[in-house]
Amino acid sequence: MNALELAQEIIDGRRISREDDLNFFLECDLDELCRGADRIRAHFVGDKVDLCSIMNGRSGRCPEDCKYCAQSAHNHTDCEVYDFLPEETILEACKMNEREGVDRFSIVTAGRTLSGEEFEKAIHAYETMHRECKIDLCASMGFLDEEQLHRLHEAGVNSYHHNIETSRRNFPNICTTHTYEQKIETLKKVKAEGMCVCSGGIIGMGETWEDRLDMAISLAELGAESIPLNALMPIKGTPLQDLPQLTEPEILRTIAFFRYMNPAANIRLAAGRALLTNDGELAFQSGASATITGNMLTTAACATIRSDRQMLEHLNRDVTPEYWKE
Repeated sequence: MNALELAQEIIDGRRISREDDLNFFLECDLDELCRGADRIRAHFVGDKVDLCSIMNGRSGRCPEDCKYCAQSAHNHTDCEVYDFLPEETILEACKMNEREGVDRFSIVTAGRTLSGEEFEKAIHAYETMHRECKIDLCASMGFLDEEQLHRLHEAGVNSYHHNIETSRRNFPNICTTHTYEQKIETLKKVKAEGMCVCSGGIIGMGETWEDRLDMAISLAELGAESIPLNALMPIKGTPLQDLPQLTEPEILRTIAFFRYMNPAANIRLAAGRALLTNDGELAFQSGASATITGNMLTTAACATIRSDRQMLEHLNRDVTPEYWKE
């Protein structure tokens, strides 16, 4: 069997599981794999590209020791440090993204979780955005409990982001202050609340190809509906600062097999788009169906919302948000 035949089987109803020979994805022809992934994307997701923009709502001083992160207090970077932003600043950014035609807007906060007065500020900000804007709302605030997730949902948030980062096996090599199992439990709470589960990870952190395959299968088992894929951009002052950057073929192969294993999910380009041709043009022909756009959290953005829209329109993709169609 070749990759194009497998793609047709997936379109016809087959699903990849841990019992399958996953090494096939590492050994098959890359061009065929990418063409097959694009066919799967077209069948299950269509031509609409989901554009998401994120805002760093609280920065730095994170007590977690994630080895890739500029915002960890364990690392020695020059990232900005500030408390939860004023609501006026958040609302202004949300409205700007709405004017630019972004599908969803998310507040991301550094730290293990958001709680107390800062969580109340977040709830109020989301209520205001939900009342004054039509853009979809997402949040990424660490390990929230059921009550907090429910309050966010009531405030207008319909998607929650919480990356598993890597495979279960490799996770302790990346972080020791929380566990992979805690990540999974949080995502199950998100699912139970009825919110969209947005979870992915980072490739290029020294993991094996088997770890990448395992992450793809784990996200399928979780039923992740949005899967952000980051290619590590090593940051000076972090333990991973000297790792080599991934090549485009490595990234494209990963995106493609994530699509085979998660046929109906939004496979979302995130950090590392600077490593790709024209900010990801080939990736969008290899299974990707969504992207983070605008300004990134801790690495310089290589593209703007308008350049993303232009590139995607050139590929005959739909970048019109639903609220513009109303």
